[in-house]
Amino acid sequence: MLTKAFIPYKGYYSSPFSKWQGSFANEHSIILGSETAKNWLNAKDINPDIFDYLILGVTVGQPHIFYGGPWTAALIGAQNIPGSIVSQACSTSTTVVFQAAMGIETGFYQNVFTLMTDRCSNGPHTIWPNPQGPGGQVISENWVMDQFNNDPYAKNAMIQTAENVAKETGVTREQCDEVALRRYEQYTDGLANDREFQKKYMFPISINVSRKKTIQIDADEGIMSTTKEGLESLKPVLLDGSHTFGSQTHPADGNCALIVTTKDKAAALSQDKSKDARIISYGFSRAKKGFMAMAVVPAAQMALEKAGLSIKDVKVIKTHNPFAANDIYLADQMNIDVNGFNNFGSSIIFGHPQAPTAGRLIIEGIEELADLGGGYMLFTGCAAGDTGAALVLKIGD
Repeated sequence: MLTKAFIPYKGYYSSPFSKWQGSFANEHSIILGSETAKNWLNAKDINPDIFDYLILGVTVGQPHIFYGGPWTAALIGAQNIPGSIVSQACSTSTTVVFQAAMGIETGFYQNVFTLMTDRCSNGPHTIWPNPQGPGGQVISENWVMDQFNNDPYAKNAMIQTAENVAKETGVTREQCDEVALRRYEQYTDGLANDREFQKKYMFPISINVSRKKTIQIDADEGIMSTTKEGLESLKPVLLDGSHTFGSQTHPADGNCALIVTTKDKAAALSQDKSKDARIISYGFSRAKKGFMAMAVVPAAQMALEKAGLSIKDVKVIKTHNPFAANDIYLADQMNIDVNGFNNFGSSIIFGHPQAPTAGRLIIEGIEELADLGGGYMLFTGCAAGDTGAALVLKIGD
């Protein structure tokens, strides 16, 4: 259990998430994320000089990523501090926050800025020399699409891992459609009253489209309207599968950031120190080969065990659910209502920029928990390589 690491209330933001090949498709994700973070710090009147370390979460290569951590620190205005990179597919944000918390817990850091950013759009194409290839033909890889379609160890695509779990556990097409519709309805709850909930944490992104024109993206782009009839009309992605394109997530672009610090410094930065979130515990897991959706459960169980809690003690649950089977399996294994968590949205609806995905969900969970008067929150999600990661946070004494 951790006792010393805190996230100040409102000491975080998430950008809107933009659909694949949307408004952020041509933006360097590290530069865009750093510029957004700098603008947010200015808007909050937070001097970047307070930070003594930066952790950058990024999974999709960008030019100059070799310099990623210290370069990002300089771009946000913290020119005198070092930084490092964490890359763990969809678990990136979870692990970044935990690593920052461990630095606080051990006294090595006092104020850590964590920035998670990715651009799935226009993913880079990498080539390696291959002198033994026919005619010296190079080895090539698409950073994004090749990873979605081929786990080099399990030898299958991401969608196949979800179908493996669905087949083994009896998850049906009808159940997946029902969960997808429920998650869309929960997402639209966050749009009520002129997006009242989303505006609690979402910070706009400005894009220079020409020398004379700048556009501002205030809300998510590419959200697909979802109905029962629409879901029923879709064909399964894989023959005889349980998932359609309506019950799985989509690649996206975006960024988010959280400050991780000590209790006293969190109170100084907080908009309401009674709502500061303490990072309690972390969990990790690896499911059996080719069954990624199962990894959410042991990761959650580990995080709860380390916190000395049961699932019944948790008031808010958020999950990274790239496939509907993730949430169905979690609900079944932990004996909870599949319709009772992921309020206000999840990645199955607003998309999946990889590194910032879990960060946005954690931020949403903090806001929901604060509105409920505090308590415990659990985040859990799967990631490439049949892995999972989870966090438990607490608001209030």
